[in-house]
Amino acid sequence: MRTFDLAPLYRSTVGFDRLAAILDQVTSADVAQNTYPPYNIEKTGENAYRITLAVAGFGDDELSIEAKDGQLVVSGRKAETEEKSTVLHRGIATRAFERRFQLADHVRAVDAVTENGLLHVDLVREVPEALKPRKIEISSARAIESQVATA
Repeated sequence: MRTFDLAPLYRSTVGFDRLAAILDQVTSADVAQNTYPPYNIEKTGENAYRITLAVAGFGDDELSIEAKDGQLVVSGRKAETEEKSTVLHRGIATRAFERRFQLADHVRAVDAVTENGLLHVDLVREVPEALKPRKIEISSARAIESQVATA
């Protein structure tokens, strides 16, 4: 795997610390660690997204979803049970996992449901009114002068 030196990026940018931290995180991620469980990311609407993780073998009480500091952390930990039978082949992985997703600004998780061994986490982007584009009316200089004169 190649490594990238992002030091020049830090010297020539102002206010992009979060972007640089994300780039550092992506380039230093261990690929083998990030393969379980498999997942899909879908765009379900203009401002709606869905993350689907394959969590076969995990119950709702064994899964945890937490949104914190712009990250969505999904983790699963199988409850300890005494096996009454001898397993000859274990092909269904039920090992503990923690999967992290970096969320964009103003994106939050609104719902989570398990169905047929899949965990669906619905996300929505809610841009505040102050950040939405707004139309500015153009008025002539004469109209402004007459408003000032009558005031």
